[in-house]
Formats: sequence, structure tokens, C-alpha cells
Amino acid sequence: MSATISSSPGAAPPDQFGHIEARGIDYIPPAERHGHARELFALWTAPNVTYLYIVLGGALIGLGLNAWEGIGVVLAGNLFWALVGLLSVSGPASGTPSSVVMRAMFGIRGNRINLAITGWGIAVAYEAINLSVGSLAGFALLATLGIKATALWKFGIVIVTAVITLAISVYGHATIVKLSGLFTAALTVCCVALAWFVAPHVNMHFVPQGAPHGAALLAAAFAGLTIIASGPLSWGTGADYARYLPQNTSGRAIAFWVTLGGYLPSAALGILGVLAGTAVDMTNPQTSFASILPSWFYPVFLLVIMFGSITNNILTAYSSGLALQAVGIKASRAITVFFDGIVGVSICLYALFISNFIDALNNILTLSVALLGPSLAIYAADILIRRNHYDGVALNDEAPGAKFWFSHGFNWAGVCALVIGTCVAGLCVNTPDFVGPISNLLDGADISSLIGPALAAVIYTAMTLRRRAATASTTVICEGTAS
Repeated sequence: MSATISSSPGAAPPDQFGHIEARGIDYIPPAERHGHARELFALWTAPNVTYLYIVLGGALIGLGLNAWEGIGVVLAGNLFWALVGLLSVSGPASGTPSSVVMRAMFGIRGNRINLAITGWGIAVAYEAINLSVGSLAGFALLATLGIKATALWKFGIVIVTAVITLAISVYGHATIVKLSGLFTAALTVCCVALAWFVAPHVNMHFVPQGAPHGAALLAAAFAGLTIIASGPLSWGTGADYARYLPQNTSGRAIAFWVTLGGYLPSAALGILGVLAGTAVDMTNPQTSFASILPSWFYPVFLLVIMFGSITNNILTAYSSGLALQAVGIKASRAITVFFDGIVGVSICLYALFISNFIDALNNILTLSVALLGPSLAIYAADILIRRNHYDGVALNDEAPGAKFWFSHGFNWAGVCALVIGTCVAGLCVNTPDFVGPISNLLDGADISSLIGPALAAVIYTAMTLRRRAATASTTVICEGTAS
């Protein structure tokens, strides 16, 4: 949608707490910009104080890593939050969401295809994951209350959780920012209490059965790195929440607060998951935690899981709604968010009632890295090449021949870099259902989170600089001929 919304005198601002946000992917004019970079800390902390990161930390013990190895992988994998911080600086510079900024990398048509897969498709998959995690906690909560979790009860929990999430997402940016501080405080208190109760049961000398050594240990560490990196790499939408900030907001401040807001809770909860994995069975954590938690706190713990999945999905649903608009769907943001919710609920119901959830989770997370990593690396390279200078009005011009139309609607530098980077990353993955040939050669090491993004960034940078040089040369020749 490229329509511009103007604010008439006396009208409510398009972005106001308690009111449905009026704007979608259109340009935010300077008169409507507001806020400070530091508000991004709570905004990014709230969705990442989520139980999913505890599950991912526990998965590292399942791979055969001991506590110290698992902690090292968690700390390293979450460094990808620095990339999310960098991408966020394009929001105030352009006044548009990430799904529109990326037209500069892929062209109008190329970006629609990219968003349909790596933007909207992956976002909806993550919506389903978060909804599944929250729903599983809800099922366990029913059991603690003495209620038999029939199919009807389970369906009801999924729907109620989804409705709460979508309602806040529909209200939009200002409401999300305002509530983030409250969500962060409440969830942090509960997670600190959880850590307090888990701490006495931690065994720092725990060695998983069949713990790997040598090359096998390195392979397990890289597999774990990919799993942990899937968290930050799923958030290539930083501009969505920074685009209302004034254009002169410090880019360093934006990158700092976003990185810190994402890294601290993700790393802390991932480490808690590693430590919990030395005490309980993390293949079924919603119920196994009951053995080490006080009986009165266990229901609170389950409610925290449900609440955390909601706060995470609020941002996911919001961004997926914007991505769907950028794909070309001519509907309001509220409608696209609602549509996303229907698709996410459908995937969640399949994962919970038909498929094995843990296997589905591992497959989605690992494969998403192969898709998202190269895309985000290209995005970061473009910001550095352009020095974060973006024309938000031009980015919203989708007409053939417009500034970001490139060649037939495709920027081939971005398209080629994305396809090659993704294909090579796919050759490096190691999932329960598929092991790439490069991963096989490396004894199962999954290096997709490193190789795919690096290769995509190098190819994009080289092709972009070559095109600029050719354009500059042509311009000089033409000027010389004219004179």
C-alpha cells in the first residue's frame, strides 16, 4: 500500500496508544515522528523474555553439550542481535518498515517474492511456534487445575491465546511501545523467580549420555549455534519499530538499545535452559519442571510461558501484517494481521495435533536460518554501502520505472546474492530430516548460520559496487560526448 495518510487539524494522531494505528507500510512524515531510542530497549526485551529461549538452551544439552559448552554456544549465537540492531537504524532514515526498505536491495517485484518466503512465510511459522509453546503450557495448566484436556479445551486455549495476541497487534505501534515496559517488568520478575528455584538443582558437572568428542563435539556446537542464532535472525524487522523515531535520532543509540534489549533476555534465558537441562528432561519441559518447582509456583510458571508467547507473537504478527502489505495485498494492516492469525493458528493446530512438535520446531528453526541469514546479511550490506541514506517516499513508489524498479522490477545484485547464499546455506544445514552434503563432509557440523550470510553479503557488495562503477563510467562518457 502506498497511499499517504494525512493528519487533519484536531484529528487523532495516526500512532496513538489505545487507538488502532492508521498507517501501514506508507511513509511516516517528519511531523508524525516521536519517541527516543531508549524506548527500543523495553520494546525488544518484552518479546524476548520468552520460554522458547529456555527450550532452545535445553536443546543444547540434548545435542550432547555439557553445561559450560552450552553456555558458550548461547553467548556466541546471540551475538547475531548486533545485526538486528544495525538493521533497525534504517527505520528513522527511511520512515518505512523493513519490508519496504528491502525494495532497495531486491527491487519492487523481487522484494515481493523475497517477502512472501523469508518475510511473511517465516514470520507466520514463528507465530505458530510461539502459539504452540504457549498452548502446550495451557494444556499443562489444565492438568494442574484437575481439568481433563480434551480436544475442545485445547482448541479453546489456542484460540484465546491467538485472539489476545492479534488484538494488541492490530492496535499497533504506540500501544505495543506503551505496554512493553509493563510486560518486561512482569515477565522479568517471574523469570528471576524461576531461576531462583532452578538454581539448587543445577549440576555444572553434568555430562550428557553419549557426549561427543573431537569432530563430533565441534559438529554439535555448530548445530547448537544455528539453533540459538535462529532467535535473533528471525527479527529482521527492526525498522518496523524504529520508523516513528525522528530522522535525526542517533543510529548508534538505536543499534545499542535494540541489541541490548534483545541480547540480555535471550542469552539469560538460553543459559537458564542449559542449566535446567542438567536437572530435568527438556524434551518435555512444560511438565518436567513440576519436579523441581514449588507446587504453588508451577501454575505461575505455566502462565508465564503463555504470557511470554503472547508478547513475542505481538511483534511477530505486527511485522507479518506489514510484510503481507508489501507483498502486494491491498488491505489495511488490521486485515492483514487478522489473516496472518488464521494461517498461524492453522499451522499451530497441525503441529500440536498431527505432527511431533519438537521435530517440527527443530526443522523450522534450522531451515529458517538458511533462508533468513542471507537476506539479513544483504540488508546489512546495503545499509553500509548507502551509509543508511534512504528515500522513504521513493521507496513507496511502485510504478514501473521508479527509482527502485531497477530492471523489470528486480535488483539482480540482491536476487543473485540471496539465491546463491540460501542455496549454499542449505547445503550446510543439519536437521532431523535433512543433512546437507557440506555438513556431511564436516561430520555433521551445521555452518549455515555463518557461510550463507557471509557469502550473500560479499556477492551483493561486489555486484552493487560494480554496477555503480559502470553507471559512473557511462555518465562520464555521456558527459564527454555531450561536450
